[in-house]
Amino acid sequence: MTSVAELPAGFADKVLSAQSTFRSVMDAMARPGSIQRIGSVAGTPDTMMRGTAAIALTLFDHDTPVWLDTRMSAKTDVARWLKFHTSAPIVADSSIAGFALVADPQNLPPLDRFAFGSNEYPDRSTTLILQVESLANGPTIELRGPGIDGSVTLRASIRPQDLFERLAVNAGLFPRGIDVVLVDDDAIVAIPRTTRLVRGG
Repeated sequence: MTSVAELPAGFADKVLSAQSTFRSVMDAMARPGSIQRIGSVAGTPDTMMRGTAAIALTLFDHDTPVWLDTRMSAKTDVARWLKFHTSAPIVADSSIAGFALVADPQNLPPLDRFAFGSNEYPDRSTTLILQVESLANGPTIELRGPGIDGSVTLRASIRPQDLFERLAVNAGLFPRGIDVVLVDDDAIVAIPRTTRLVRGG
């Protein structure tokens, strides 16, 4: 077992790095389908990409329940790293998670196992952070919705391949729903609950 002293470091400059990462995440949410870069990187556990680690260090705290998929939770280092650097509680019940970290999206559970929020508190939903194979090389995915001028084309290799079909449930739930952040190393793409799939190739 890795000791606390052996855990990968967090941000070298916590304030500036968190501010930079927060701007990248907000830009990604404001412009769905656009690829944003996480400029501030941190040491990460083996199964966690740099973008995922930076988002966790920026957005997670002691009031943020976090659910880990089987690959993320296979080693205790991930949970220990998150608890040490963010104080976020790791929960086994995905339906109460504020964030879900998914290193093996091929085995993503059904979306109804996560929190959709409520009409009064739509923000009390789960944001999925999915690590993907590529955000630049893959089938063509055309997206429409708020923050998109007409449509935007994303070429990404995403598993599960029916992710956008699953996310169609958002249309009938609004303002409730699931937001998704796709991560490929230090690159991220946000798919908010208001984004719709137009065409897949």
